[in-house]
Amino acid sequence: MAGGWRAPAQAGGMLLALLGWVSSCVTTFVPLWKSLNLDLNELEVWSMGLWQVCIAQEEGVVECRPHGSFLALPPDLRVSRLLMCLSNGLGLLGCGLAAAGMEGWTPCQDRPGLKRRLLLAGGAVLGAAAVATLAPVSWVAYNTVLDFWDDTVPDIVPRWEFGEATFLGWFAGAFLAAGGLLLACSARPAAPPTPPAPTCRQPPSARGHHPHPKNADLVI
Repeated sequence: MAGGWRAPAQAGGMLLALLGWVSSCVTTFVPLWKSLNLDLNELEVWSMGLWQVCIAQEEGVVECRPHGSFLALPPDLRVSRLLMCLSNGLGLLGCGLAAAGMEGWTPCQDRPGLKRRLLLAGGAVLGAAAVATLAPVSWVAYNTVLDFWDDTVPDIVPRWEFGEATFLGWFAGAFLAAGGLLLACSARPAAPPTPPAPTCRQPPSARGHHPHPKNADLVI
């Protein structure tokens, strides 16, 4: 039964990694990083993402407009675009490497050392993808908090708040990190079986040896 825990751990780690990667891709493209409710017109809800700004009206009509220029974006959104695209690529690469190193994968079954290295590499790449997801989401959230509590802005000016994609990005980063860690830990080599304890045997000199009595008579 030694090492029998590794297959379930690898399956669980791969499931978390895939869930985190899909969530990261959704976070990248949905325009829900920030939301804004106008006091003058409560029937409209504004939302902003990395690629476009959308206006949702009460009638259910949603109108989206892409950002005009990449260079015209705030620094946090520009960097977030690059990091989130990098996270999506790293997540896909990490899942591929880890899948090739899993025990259920038939290729390279006769090369356990290579499969362990693939698992470790996949776990490390997934960890990098988690950092590339958590960093931009946390940066945008931090700037949103600063702008919301900025005393220099008049109170009548609407403030941006957290959107659903912010929380989804945090969950995505956590899933990627947990999946990568679980896959990397499952790459540990199995402990060698403990040899059985040697049985106590009687020395050969003590078997079948009958010493002469001390007071034996000498034959002349």
